[in-house]
Amino acid sequence: MTRLGKAVACSLAAATLAIATPAAAQMELYEDYAPSDEVVEMTLVKVDSGQFETYLEGLRSTWVAANQVQKDLGYIRDFGIYGVPYGEDEFNLVLVVIFTNTEMIAPSKERYMAFLDAYGKANIEQGNTTVLELYNKIRKIQGTYMLREVNLIDK
Repeated sequence: MTRLGKAVACSLAAATLAIATPAAAQMELYEDYAPSDEVVEMTLVKVDSGQFETYLEGLRSTWVAANQVQKDLGYIRDFGIYGVPYGEDEFNLVLVVIFTNTEMIAPSKERYMAFLDAYGKANIEQGNTTVLELYNKIRKIQGTYMLREVNLIDK
């Protein structure tokens, strides 16, 4: 290739790259988008083969019962259990808790004592025993994530 041919090829490559490169981001926080007040906690769980129903039954009396009390007390907006019908097989169950705001995640003696009164210390101790004696043998927590929705603002 001649020197001129190389120069033209380089110029075309540079022009193509310039066109393909996106413009600098112009989004401004609270002008173009805003984070939601709600915070979602998502826990990814890998339940051993043949233990899915056993784990669900355990969750009913521990995780679900405790979250229902928190919901009734107004500490969380909602919670749910999601099965994963397909994917990379790294997890097959997702536990979700929706907090109304970041404050509800922070420690609070007042909220804890109210929860303890409503749920009962015996239930907490039984739940801890279930985690140690059953859950730790049939499932592995793959990760826990905190999510906050990003809301785009209409202009």
